[in-house]
Amino acid sequence: MHRAWVYVLTIAIGLWVSATGANGLLSDEFAEWPVNIWCWGLFAYFYLNASRKVRIEMITVVAIATPMELYFSEVWKIYEYQRDFMPLFVPAGHYFLFDLGRIIAEKMKESWSMPALMPFVPLVAYGAITGGDTSAVFLLVLVLGFTKYGPQPRLYAAMAWAALGMEILGTQLQNWTWANEVPWTGLTAWNPPLLVGAFYCFGDLLVNMAVVKFEGKEHVEVSV
Repeated sequence: MHRAWVYVLTIAIGLWVSATGANGLLSDEFAEWPVNIWCWGLFAYFYLNASRKVRIEMITVVAIATPMELYFSEVWKIYEYQRDFMPLFVPAGHYFLFDLGRIIAEKMKESWSMPALMPFVPLVAYGAITGGDTSAVFLLVLVLGFTKYGPQPRLYAAMAWAALGMEILGTQLQNWTWANEVPWTGLTAWNPPLLVGAFYCFGDLLVNMAVVKFEGKEHVEVSV
């Protein structure tokens, strides 16, 4: 099975199992544990069979994503998890989504990066006009900025869509819920925010900056 399908099925089935306890087969107390074990087992399998560069990426993604998740959910409180605290599978899941975005980006031409983001524009305008997601205006500017000036434009464009798809699934299953009023800002957000991919793009940029220190390259290649 292609690695992308492994990621898609892991994310989709994992979120369902965690949210519903496999439709009630597991008690709420143990609902997350099969997902924790599977995700970290899969992460370990990929790590042990990866090149040095990919291992550095994997460790870096987890090292960056974990404190970001804790800050956003426990300090800033822009979203809340179903069982209050971040599930253990989340950091590994961040790497799966990162690599899935990279696989999607491989299929894109460089010239498609900005056009791929254009469908967001009328939706952002609608959210701003109705007042339902005013934060999307600022997040769109960030995503466009990452895509225009960042080292991996195809990855940022791909992540904007991949992250939105995962966030829609997670919020529909109620694995987590985004605050309608964004703390400290006076802004509003949909559940999930339309341009939630901006947070993932920022994380990807940090990963890129960290990995190049070890690789001595201008940026981490999209192709793997």
